Amino acid sequence: MAIPQCKEELIVAIHNNHAKLDKALSQIPLDLVYEKTLDGHRKNTKMSVANLVSYLVGWNELVLKWLSRFDAGQEIDFPETGYKWNELGKLAEKFYIDYEDLPYPLLLEKLGKIKEQIVNSVQGRIDEELYGCPWYEKWTMGRMIQLNTSSPYNNARLRVQRWHKENMPAPK
Repeated sequence: MAIPQCKEELIVAIHNNHAKLDKALSQIPLDLVYEKTLDGHRKNTKMSVANLVSYLVGWNELVLKWLSRFDAGQEIDFPETGYKWNELGKLAEKFYIDYEDLPYPLLLEKLGKIKEQIVNSVQGRIDEELYGCPWYEKWTMGRMIQLNTSSPYNNARLRVQRWHKENMPAPK
């Protein structure tokens, strides 16, 4: 899919990539979602499917935080207070811990709800606000939203599909 250039394309990308991810996640048996068999977000680490979903929830919540702070006229500390862009593996591990006590079905539900909140926020904005000027360095607001929602959904879907091929027996 091409990089969204307007509000409607962004909304479609978020919805479509989330739906594809949700379908891939639904094929993972519940008794395997906590096994640390996926490559982690830090070099030489492993994570579970539940960790991957926690990562997405964490980033989606950051997007909402950025938008909320922007709307309130407050400074945004990209990517997150206490973390630099070269510490994203460390931030990912924080997200794993943040949601480790949330049962997997509720984690999936949370991701769906947060995605809808982001879509609602995008729907309340005009293309000029989303794509008319840089928001963070050279990136527009729309591009930053896409880089932290629909793109990671697609990446996660590919990871899950690869995991499924490697770990699930072929149907007979």
